[in-house]
Amino acid sequence: MNFRRFILPTMIATGLLAAATLGVQQASAHHAFAAEFDGKSPVLLRGKVTKIEWINPHAWVHVNVVEGAKETEWMVEGGTPNTLLRAGIDRNSLKPGTEIVVRGYQSKDKACTPICKANGRDVTFPDGRKLFMGSSGTGAPKDGADATEAPK
Repeated sequence: MNFRRFILPTMIATGLLAAATLGVQQASAHHAFAAEFDGKSPVLLRGKVTKIEWINPHAWVHVNVVEGAKETEWMVEGGTPNTLLRAGIDRNSLKPGTEIVVRGYQSKDKACTPICKANGRDVTFPDGRKLFMGSSGTGAPKDGADATEAPK
């Protein structure tokens, strides 16, 4: 059996198949905006950051929102950690206890079970800075939050 004519092409084909399969699995973990969030259900959340998850494909900011006597924890989806860093949001600007205002869109699951979720478009810090925290090109409404996209 000739190594170059049979085994080498088989090894290359196996490697390409494995890479393609891995790529499909990673791509399926990333979703379009409309798969989970409702572009017709805007939310304005005011509260304190309780936790930040700097994970791919999206960072999550946990916010404790107090309205009257009712406390509700929200998980707010942001862009990738790299996207947030480029926008000026980092581990030092979003520490637990920081009071923020998030404008975004609620998840399709309005029951908030087990937790309320939203896709964050922008975040306003106590000093008045307002930064885009979303993901461009995911199908989110073109609402003017992303300076790189013109609103509809």
